[in-house]
Amino acid sequence: MKIVDIKIGRISVPLRRPFKTALRTVTSVEDVIVKIITDTGNEGYGEAPPTGVITGDTTGAIIGAIEEHIKKTLIGMDIDNLEEIMKRLDKSVVKNTSAKAAIDIAIYDLYGQLYNAPLYKLMGGYRKELQTDITISVNEPEQMAIDSLDAIKLGYETLKIKVGMDANKDLERMKAIRQAVGYDVNLRIDANQGWSPKQAVYTLRKMEDTGLNIELVEQPVPAHDIEGLKFVTDNIHTPVLADESVFSPIDALKILQIRAADLVNIKLMKTGGLHNALKICSMAEIYGVECMIGCMLEAKISVTAAVHLACAKSIITKIDLDGPVLCSEDPIDGGAIFENCKISLVDDIGLGFKNVRGVRWI
Repeated sequence: MKIVDIKIGRISVPLRRPFKTALRTVTSVEDVIVKIITDTGNEGYGEAPPTGVITGDTTGAIIGAIEEHIKKTLIGMDIDNLEEIMKRLDKSVVKNTSAKAAIDIAIYDLYGQLYNAPLYKLMGGYRKELQTDITISVNEPEQMAIDSLDAIKLGYETLKIKVGMDANKDLERMKAIRQAVGYDVNLRIDANQGWSPKQAVYTLRKMEDTGLNIELVEQPVPAHDIEGLKFVTDNIHTPVLADESVFSPIDALKILQIRAADLVNIKLMKTGGLHNALKICSMAEIYGVECMIGCMLEAKISVTAAVHLACAKSIITKIDLDGPVLCSEDPIDGGAIFENCKISLVDDIGLGFKNVRGVRWI
């Protein structure tokens, strides 16, 4: 099964409602789709969202990296030679993790097809069902409380609350939400790098003293400030999850070695795909640090790959894969099944995709 062509396209999927964080506001998913074609007629699909404020990758950069660097490196490679493919992919261009992730996902899709097995079984086969949280966008406290209640009505038991725009108002937001939903619902908060270390400690201690019972706080400080991240971790009781601070296995190792965070968030668009994500899982197992699996605003192709990873590995204990349910429609036939908070896999080979509708192929 040799690679003979790599096609690139784009899809646009409107969101059910605007997605607001401390970094950006988004109204639709605008993703790059790749299709790797082999000499056997097999096709593997991958996907990458342009998330410039986090990964630095724009639509043009993703397409350019694949067309000008990655494609020529991989044409003619045999899917069975997975290790060499991943070495070449990594060396083909510096950074550009989203472009690499799209290709990596398509390669792993084909790898599962080659061995006629669902990908999660080849990677570990731990389970086939997950339960995800759902993201509550940052808004006025009253609106966030309403949005939280709406999510609970759909069956969600864990809410991920976006904060980080105003430390004082963030406390009011969390008070309003906790008062609205009660204490049987898990609340996670994501500051998206929005606080300074001292602001984070002050705000989180206030939340602790108020009895808000926050499950974890995600990336409270800027990504580069590892010392600040450790300062927060060492000075609050609430578990700290490193997200934007962890792109590569090397980043993860640094965090784990000095215990700068209590948990690590794995996102395929940061790691460059499944190959490096598996390495982070192995290191986390060694250090005894649990992981979350997360996603950007992505459609179902790349999130399905994340589902397979989470279903394969027991070290991934927290699931934040709500991207597809935030979309107003699903143009992808096959892949993981998303039913509000419940995600499940069927035992189709590879990642199980049948077709992607509405792609504008370049």
